[in-house]
Amino acid sequence: MTHPLVLEVRGALEKAADPVKAPKMQAYMKSAMPYRGVSSPEQKAIWSELFRKHVLSSRAEWERVALTLWREAAFREERYAAIALTDLRTYAMHRTTASLPMFEEMIVTGAWWDLVDAIATHHLGDVLRADRPRMSKLMRRWSRDADLWKRRAAILSQIRFKHDTDLALLYDCIEPNLADTRFFIRKAIGWALRQYAWVDPREVKRYVKENRERLSGLSVREALKNVG
Repeated sequence: MTHPLVLEVRGALEKAADPVKAPKMQAYMKSAMPYRGVSSPEQKAIWSELFRKHVLSSRAEWERVALTLWREAAFREERYAAIALTDLRTYAMHRTTASLPMFEEMIVTGAWWDLVDAIATHHLGDVLRADRPRMSKLMRRWSRDADLWKRRAAILSQIRFKHDTDLALLYDCIEPNLADTRFFIRKAIGWALRQYAWVDPREVKRYVKENRERLSGLSVREALKNVG
């Protein structure tokens, strides 16, 4: 039996659908999955109303609802709903290593920046904060994984950490990807360095200078974008 929250999310998205916006959103995101055409502010209003209405009583229920929205999505906004639900502060206690298989599935099957980046910078980041020893080992493994998006997620997992950034972990996640020519890896390297530059611009400048021949031009430009 489908959970009531899943049914209401689908119904609300159908009601708010905009057939003019939908194909434009799909084209912009280069998505094989169609859109309903519901804008981000409209989505947030829907999530806010429905998530307050349906409070999930356990981690198992939370995961079941999220994975139903994700796996059975007919429209991309349903996957955005799954990401928003799993990122909700109400369920912060569930974002532990026990939820890693779900997040890994979402990253691998999502396989595009709009889905992966939200999970990497929020969900994985929360799990990393909660269990640094175990997650640091895992992120180092992911940074060498055959899957592009797991590599990107590992590089971006500390984006929000600022002064709490484990610099050794960041560099260890970047190192095996320096020779990668793919845009989404090069962009991730630059973005991660740029964010750390807000904390220690001198260190980022040093790192870029020392590794200039191995860093792509894109990574360098991104890393130094906010550095004088």
